[in-house]
Amino acid sequence: MGSIQTPIPVRSSGLLENSCGYLLQELQMIWDEVGEDEFEREKVLLDIEQECLGVYRKKVDYANMARSRLHQELAESESEFTQLLLSLGERSLPERPEKKAGTLRQQIDSITPALSEMRQRKRERMNQFQAVQGQIQKIKAEISGLSEYDDSASIMKVNENDLSLKRLEEYQAELKKLQNEKSTRLQKVERYTNQIHDLAALLGTDSSMTITKIHPSLNELCGIAKNISDNILAKLEDTVKSLEEEKQKRIEELHHLGEALLDMWKLIDTPEKERQPFFHVVNLLVVPFEKITKPGTLTTSIIQQAETEVKRLDELKASKMKELFHRKQFELQEICSRSHMEIPSPSEMENITHLVDSGTIDLVHLLKSMDEQIAKAQEEASSRKAIMERVDKWILARDEERWLEEYNRDENRYSVSRGAHKNLKRAERARVTVIKIPALIDMLISLTREWEAERNKVFLYDEAPLLAMLEEYIALRQEKEEEKQRLRLEKKKVENVHNNLSLSPRPGTSARRIPNKNLNGSFSNGSPTKRNLNGSPLNRRLSLGAQQAGSNSFNPRSLGTSFMQEGIKPPRQQMYAQSEYVSHLRDETASVVSTFSGPLSPEI
Repeated sequence: MGSIQTPIPVRSSGLLENSCGYLLQELQMIWDEVGEDEFEREKVLLDIEQECLGVYRKKVDYANMARSRLHQELAESESEFTQLLLSLGERSLPERPEKKAGTLRQQIDSITPALSEMRQRKRERMNQFQAVQGQIQKIKAEISGLSEYDDSASIMKVNENDLSLKRLEEYQAELKKLQNEKSTRLQKVERYTNQIHDLAALLGTDSSMTITKIHPSLNELCGIAKNISDNILAKLEDTVKSLEEEKQKRIEELHHLGEALLDMWKLIDTPEKERQPFFHVVNLLVVPFEKITKPGTLTTSIIQQAETEVKRLDELKASKMKELFHRKQFELQEICSRSHMEIPSPSEMENITHLVDSGTIDLVHLLKSMDEQIAKAQEEASSRKAIMERVDKWILARDEERWLEEYNRDENRYSVSRGAHKNLKRAERARVTVIKIPALIDMLISLTREWEAERNKVFLYDEAPLLAMLEEYIALRQEKEEEKQRLRLEKKKVENVHNNLSLSPRPGTSARRIPNKNLNGSFSNGSPTKRNLNGSPLNRRLSLGAQQAGSNSFNPRSLGTSFMQEGIKPPRQQMYAQSEYVSHLRDETASVVSTFSGPLSPEI
């Protein structure tokens, strides 16, 4: 049978007691054999007891110290665990062990895994805080102007007492805000640099040198992070403003030069070939400021070329201004002459020419004044166009009327000759044209009066009032008609006298008469028509005399040409012409009567 196993402490104490008792018995036996007295024996036993108590005391003290350390370790673990919960912002941990009634070591062993996990969480949270704060510090350094920020050189001090997620989110929000600000600043830098590139290309300057002067980091060739500090942004903005001001200055200068070029071209009539190289300068006058972006448009070389051209044209202006003035003067005279308007007086133009030659008058102002006069003359000529077209028709009609009168005075117009049929056709056309003259005159008077009422001035034709010319023409036509009526009456009287003479017997003549024989020996077919010596009908001859009377009373060419070129003739000259015509009419009438020899047969 096996022995009963007792607990180790019981066995140890029992063994100790047995060992001590055995040793005391052995010591007692030795003392008995030696014969040690009782006093020495008690003294030795007392020393042994004191030494045993000392050993026990040491062991107890050591055990107490170990227990205290375990209590302290457990308390520290509990405190650290609680502190980690507070610093990490954790209210509780699902794996956190509850306090048990076990031994101290058991309690320590139960809290150690949770404590290790919390420590791991703390380290991870610390890393997150350091990363976020490191980025925050880096962005702040970039914003402050420290482009060469060293991450390794900076040790982030993290507040270990506040590692909560809320605090971490606050840092992340701050980081996000800084990142947005950094992005905004980078966009500003990019926009400013692009503007500098565009303006520099427009002005013909080196943009990279300009940007590098502001800060080397802005040049992409440097390969370092761009400085986005407030100072750099301010410098970039000032640079852009200065380039914009330079752009505005050069545009204004080119505008001035462009206007000068236009004025010079217009004044001296520059050929198209010489204008073409400077069209881009003139085109800037109509392009808005913000639309001028083409590279090389505002370079100093272009401005210098334009200035040189303006200077050259200015030197040519003095020599060509006089020529241009005379050309415009001739143009004005041509417009007035074509439209038969009043031409500036030669004396006035001569005075202006003397002023131009002496240089005492502003040629530019004078040419502008000439342009205004030319424009005004062209406008007035345009308003006179409808009237002038009818005046031309009237003049042509008067010429046809004069030709018809001359044609009617020709006694051989019905003879068989070369070209006679053409004259007959023209005479028919001329009669149709002459018939239309009264209606044309009425239309001219109406249009002229409307024109004068609209412009509140007299319509002049070669410095003579057109209405006065028309009224005089109407009066002359009226006089001509009255003269025709008078001649018809005289003709009838002459015919009556002649008929009476032909019917009375003459001395020495035979009373025998051949009744139906005409003057040239031919017989009529019972027709009462009377003929002259040349065989032409007498009525036609007398009609010709009446037409001659009408034609002599008004000369279209003298009325048209001399009236329009020299003005209205004095009434005395017109009366003289009319009296001369009347005497001519009487002479011609007498000649008609005298050419008739021999009696005519009476009309049946």
